[in-house]
Amino acid sequence: ALLQSLAQGYFGGTVKVKDMRALGDTGIGTFEGLNGEMIMLDGTVYQALGDGRVVVADDEVAVPYGTVTYFDNDYSVELKDVKDKAAFEKILDEEVKKCGENSFYMVKLHTEFPSILFRSEYGSQKPYPTLVEALKGKQTEFTAKNIKGTLVGLYCPNYMGGLNTPGWHFHFISDDRKQGGHILELSVKKGAVDFDKTDKFNMVLHDDPQFHEMNLGKDMSKDIKSAEHDTQSAMNK
Repeated sequence: ALLQSLAQGYFGGTVKVKDMRALGDTGIGTFEGLNGEMIMLDGTVYQALGDGRVVVADDEVAVPYGTVTYFDNDYSVELKDVKDKAAFEKILDEEVKKCGENSFYMVKLHTEFPSILFRSEYGSQKPYPTLVEALKGKQTEFTAKNIKGTLVGLYCPNYMGGLNTPGWHFHFISDDRKQGGHILELSVKKGAVDFDKTDKFNMVLHDDPQFHEMNLGKDMSKDIKSAEHDTQSAMNK
C-alpha cells in the first residue's frame, strides 16, 4: 500500500504474509498493528519484534505496508571504511545518479557491521494512533557491535513522494536470525552492495472501507521523515 496511509495510522491490512511471499523474495515492511519490522530475505518473511526477538512471520498475519521484489543482482559496488549512514547513502546516491535516478532500486549488503543501531516496536491496538505517535511510545532500539548480517534497502525516486518516501529505507537481520529491525545508524568496514534496478512496479490497495475514507493526499512528509530517521529520544523532544 502507501507509506502515507501507514503514517496516518492505517495499521490494518487485508494482504497477508502468504500473499507477500507470492510477490517477491526480498523486501521490507511491517505487520498488522505496527507489530514489528519486516525483513524478507531469500523468500522467508521475518518479523523483528519489539522485544528484540526475530521470528518467521505466520502466513496469515496481515500486512498494512510492504515493498518486495524478486531480487536480481544487476551490479555491485565495493565499500570500504564507511563511517556512518549518511556516508553510506551518499555512495548509493552516486551510483543511482549514474544508472538512472527515476528508477527504483532494491539493495542488499551482507557483511560484518562494526556498529549498527536499529529499532523495532511493540504493536498498537485499535483505535490506532499515527505512525509517529505509535513509535514515540513503543519504539525500542538496539545497538550491536561487530555483527554479521544483511541489510535490505529500498530506493524510491523523487516523484514517488505522494506514495512512499523518496530516497532510502533500510532494514537489517543478523546471520543467526535473532536480531533485526529498521536501521537508524550504521558503519561498514568493507563489503559489496548488490543493486537490483527496477523499472516498473505494481501497487496493491486495501479493500477496506476505513482505508478508502482516508485523505491520502494529506502531506505526511514531516511524520514520515521522523519515523524513518529519528531515535525515540529525538521524537519525544
